[in-house]
Amino acid sequence: MAQVGGKRTFQALHLPPNAKIAALGGVNISATGSEVGMWQANPGLLHPDMEGQAAVSYTDFVSDISQSSFAYAARFKKAGLWALGLNYFSYGQFVQRDATGQEEGKFSINDYALSLGHASSLGPFTLGATAKIAVSGIAEYKAIALLTDVGGIFKHPDQDFTLGLAIKNIGYQVKAYTNKKEVVPLDVQVGLTYKPEHMPLRFFFSAHHLQKFDIVYLDTTGTAALKQIRNSSPTKKSIGDKIARHFVVGGEVLLTKNFNVRVGYNHLRRKELVLENAGGAAGFSLGTMIKVKGFQLDYARGFYHLAGNSNYFTLTSNLQRLFKTKSRNTSTDKS
Repeated sequence: MAQVGGKRTFQALHLPPNAKIAALGGVNISATGSEVGMWQANPGLLHPDMEGQAAVSYTDFVSDISQSSFAYAARFKKAGLWALGLNYFSYGQFVQRDATGQEEGKFSINDYALSLGHASSLGPFTLGATAKIAVSGIAEYKAIALLTDVGGIFKHPDQDFTLGLAIKNIGYQVKAYTNKKEVVPLDVQVGLTYKPEHMPLRFFFSAHHLQKFDIVYLDTTGTAALKQIRNSSPTKKSIGDKIARHFVVGGEVLLTKNFNVRVGYNHLRRKELVLENAGGAAGFSLGTMIKVKGFQLDYARGFYHLAGNSNYFTLTSNLQRLFKTKSRNTSTDKS
């Protein structure tokens, strides 16, 4: 209750789960492809090409804060295509003290979310849903939430055009840290992806937090805000700024089949984390994709703040093909 700003719990669920989404600005629900980790952003992106795909991701944030994630997709004869995901967030070690300030040891803080998703296609439309259980832990204290994501995409049958819609984190807390249960981080998102026919470029446009128009947070501790308060001229929110903070744009340069370059810009991130006296690159992100034999490596660098930026690594491979290749090579060696 002593802090300003935060109003919801499980905010780590807003962080991008893999390097591709991080490189495109941190929000994307319309980028189709075989990267199995994309279904964690929108269950409607679960695609048959992801069958047998497994992906592991790691992110280092500032200090000793880190994020790890895993995603896997499998097809069952009667149940269809399903995906399993796990996101783990570690905030490092903290010193535990008693009321007099004496050190009593150390404790850890972490969040994790386990998800199970399913999707079905009907013509150019794909609809999916994901069930999630999110757990937050501070030392021996726990908070638990049951959540659901629903989403879908429309993929144009003739053009490289995709339109996506996702409603994320629908649910409630079943266990809170205190007697008062907190609001879960609901997020309504839309997005589109378009690639011109004769250009090696793909463009991404995403909008988030559409359930609330005004998501502007004015930091009353900032120097500019304090000057206006002293002059009896409170800071105002412009319509343009309210609209712009909902949007994320990204682009992908398709250099070869096995090598791409990505870039993104998140206006909300820049407005909230840029310093008043030093612009920096807050809000921007860069990334690349490299395929080598049966593996795909995605890397992204997200620029958050002058105090520190983040590196995302994602390794993806088709386990079914990998094991079949090993089995075939073993059989050849024996013969």
